[in-house]
This record gives sequence, C-alpha cells and structure tokens, in this order.
Amino acid sequence: QVQLVESGGGLVQPGGSLRLSCAVSGSILSFQPMGWYRQAPGKSREWVARITGATSTVYAESVKGRFTISRDNAKNTVYLQMNSLKPGDAAVYYCHAPRFSLGREEYWGQGTQVIVSS
Repeated sequence: QVQLVESGGGLVQPGGSLRLSCAVSGSILSFQPMGWYRQAPGKSREWVARITGATSTVYAESVKGRFTISRDNAKNTVYLQMNSLKPGDAAVYYCHAPRFSLGREEYWGQGTQVIVSS
C-alpha cells in the first residue's frame, strides 16, 4: 500500500528556513509528478509546488523564489526547501501524489505543521 509520510515541520522565526521531507513507501519514486499543498487554520487547502520529471518545477506565486521542490529517487523522497519564511506561510503542509503517479488513486500524507513566529 502506498504511503506518504511528511517530516521536518516545526517552529521557525520569520526569515528562517525549514526543509520538509516526504518519504514514499509502497511504490517506486522515479519521475512521476509529485506536489506539496498547505492548509492554514480556517482556510482551504492550497497548492504550493509541483515537480514533474527530474527537475521540472512549478510554484504558487506566493512562494516563488523562496521555496524549492526537489526529489531524490534513490531515497524515495520528495523535499520542499522553504527559505525566507513569513508568518503567512504557517500551515499544515501535505505531500501529494496525483492519480496515476504512484497508482490509480491520488495519495496524501498526514501533514506536517509549520509555525512561523517570533
């Protein structure tokens, strides 16, 4: 069974950095599209970034230039490097595998919380 497990969240001061990891199990990560979403309290879940292939990446305007999505297929892991964090980036971050990427279904991780506060 496919599972996505996020880690790396925590408390960081504004301007700081965090790197989130999404470990994939139950499937082989190669060059399938994978993404990150986030959901702040009282808000809808929003798309953050997507990687397709080895290095083709797309970002939401709100994080462009500050966040970097990447993958390490040898480790079956997708990353989200977050720099210059702002209070508005605080949310639960979810790893996402769209339908037909790791299987017929789409998959979500359980989420990892990011708190940006001084």
